[in-house]
Amino acid sequence: MNFPESLRYTKDHEWISLDGNIATIGITDFAQGELGDIVYVEVETIGKALEAGAVFGTVEAVKTVSDLFLPASGTINELNPALANAPELVNTDPYGEGWMVKMTVDNPADVEALLDATAYAAVAG
Repeated sequence: MNFPESLRYTKDHEWISLDGNIATIGITDFAQGELGDIVYVEVETIGKALEAGAVFGTVEAVKTVSDLFLPASGTINELNPALANAPELVNTDPYGEGWMVKMTVDNPADVEALLDATAYAAVAG
């Protein structure tokens, strides 16, 4: 399993990277592997302010539909436009082209409080 050191993680298998107060969020390599082939990503929360832990969308795989949980409080700005025509990017490049949303984080310190790669690896097993 691949868990980049530069990212922070949640126990719900989302990752987050921060650039100033703009965060990019996706699901981890472990999560996409557990879900299987991703066929659709739905996010209807663009422009909405949400609390950490809130459901910001769903990811649909051949086997199941899974909720996506926001790692930090803030406002969802953008859904990855590439996922509309190529949701499989979540499987092939979960930490790159397969990112899901960008958001403005209310408190960047909240991101630092999330799991680092070592702690997440212990959760993912």
